[in-house]
Amino acid sequence: MGVETLRWAGGRLELLDQRKLPEEIAYVTCRTAAETATAIRDMVVRGAPAIGCAAAFGIAMDAMRNADLAVAHAVLAASRPTAVNLFWALERMRSAADPEAEAIAIFTEDLAANRAMGAFGAELIPDDARIMTHCNAGALATAGHGTALGVIRSARDAGKHISVI
Repeated sequence: MGVETLRWAGGRLELLDQRKLPEEIAYVTCRTAAETATAIRDMVVRGAPAIGCAAAFGIAMDAMRNADLAVAHAVLAASRPTAVNLFWALERMRSAADPEAEAIAIFTEDLAANRAMGAFGAELIPDDARIMTHCNAGALATAGHGTALGVIRSARDAGKHISVI
């Protein structure tokens, strides 16, 4: 497995510090929703799906500490007001009976959706295609494989020759 955008380490969240790429691979450790919100706001983690996953783990960490989850939700919501996945994940976490399990499910589902999108999209890309991208849609923006770039990645893994411009 390559570099991981985020890692759950039993009570703490490790986020790849994207501000240091490509010169350095470093992780920022978060133990609370407030620390996660700071990491989101400071652009440690980028990309809507990855932000949603991080926020879910932020709620899970505060739930483990018996912190006020209303405060955790508010702090995370304020971290990136334009991130749709952030609000989707926070809403989903609001009704979670087991916040840690729900955060893991959100992460796992994002990775599975990315891989499925990659497999379906790869079938549509002809060999020797030239593809132009302009968005943060790779593995670093998600739980792992990538959205639009995940399709390109899957096509390449299937043996297709692709030029990305």
